[in-house]
Amino acid sequence: MQTDIDPRNLIGRKAFDRNGTKIGTVDEVYLDDATGVPEWAAVRTGLFGRDAFVPLEPSEMVGDTLRVPFERSLIRDAPDFGVGRHLSPEQELQLYHHYGLDVALPSDFRQSLPPAPGADRDFGHLAGDDS
Repeated sequence: MQTDIDPRNLIGRKAFDRNGTKIGTVDEVYLDDATGVPEWAAVRTGLFGRDAFVPLEPSEMVGDTLRVPFERSLIRDAPDFGVGRHLSPEQELQLYHHYGLDVALPSDFRQSLPPAPGADRDFGHLAGDDS
């Protein structure tokens, strides 16, 4: 995700999946507690739908729309934590697991959490980190 984008400018933008299928409209943006960088977007998936959390990394802005590199069905099946509340580290971890993304977490925190169903990956490094 381009980090120079003002997260307030994401609100109201249309979001599309990897195939160009409309997912919905960005309702809220969640910032990383430590860095203040936009990390998650809550996308309203329909008129009477719910908000689905999508990762802003590796998503990208294409014109004035958000392109999320996952299938619409995976996005709609994301854990539902409601919007307007702070995401806990446990909730963020569930979202990372859901999308199959790697995340950097302190080892003592990782060891205190039960493994997610079907999770057999090492979540000790950032995606794209070649070390």
